[in-house]
Amino acid sequence: MDLLALADFNLVARHGGFGKASRAAARPKATLSRRVGELESNLNIRLFERGGRVLKLTEEGRALFERTAVLLTELDETAAAIASGGHNPRGRLRISAPLLFSQIAMGKLAAGFALKYPEIRLEITTEDRPVDMVEEAYDLVIRVNPKPDVNLVGRVFLHDKLVIVASPDLAPSSDGAAIPAVVHGAISQATIWEFITPSGKSSVSVNPVLGLSSLVMVRDAVRMGVGAARLPVSLVSPDLAAGKLVLWGDVEGPGTALWALYPTRRLLSARVSAFLEYLREAFPQGTPDELAAYLSN
Repeated sequence: MDLLALADFNLVARHGGFGKASRAAARPKATLSRRVGELESNLNIRLFERGGRVLKLTEEGRALFERTAVLLTELDETAAAIASGGHNPRGRLRISAPLLFSQIAMGKLAAGFALKYPEIRLEITTEDRPVDMVEEAYDLVIRVNPKPDVNLVGRVFLHDKLVIVASPDLAPSSDGAAIPAVVHGAISQATIWEFITPSGKSSVSVNPVLGLSSLVMVRDAVRMGVGAARLPVSLVSPDLAAGKLVLWGDVEGPGTALWALYPTRRLLSARVSAFLEYLREAFPQGTPDELAAYLSN
């Protein structure tokens, strides 16, 4: 198989069209089209559906892309490592990270990583949706309590837990009256929040009065005294320590775990290994207190 033609096919597949691939690589569109056509002729299969405005991979094209994209990347990385003496990780590293963790920590983490590894071109996309790591060309994804996936492996690098907090002026009702609450997401009907205190289990009736799509916004609203809220302890630790918020108790249920994941069939690149080690150095124990301390420094 012609590796140059295969590389051109991967370039077009990754960018979703000959025009986009041509602009990204600064190569003639006609050359890319010809090379992909030659590859299709040699393999005697169609790799792209060429009808309509959007170029789509055929089933055979998708299979070829999924099985060769990583191999070509590893060949490029090996050649680059040999050329540089094999000492420093280099090349592009694409990471998908969840919104809240990105808002509070990824800027600092990314900057520190970029300073330590200047030859790595780090790209971070913030999104909570599941991503297709192969098709969307991600090297690593960070996810909160991900569902089991046989195609992904990785490890937990941070733990967190939900707690109920409020401003010092607001306290759990002793007569069972509903307490105003700020919720993450849409406003629902009045409900019961159960939580654990040093003296045992407790509960409070809450009436959601404000629904916000960001946990950072929820925290800011609670600071203003709008109502109580369920928030990650790492997000409110500084406010609890300063007395701006008070802790009612821990929310019952499993805690929160942040995972760093990569495809099982992909050899672990030096770039991914470097980022995983950087996370381990930043959070050696992976506790909520470590995250809170990291954010406050």
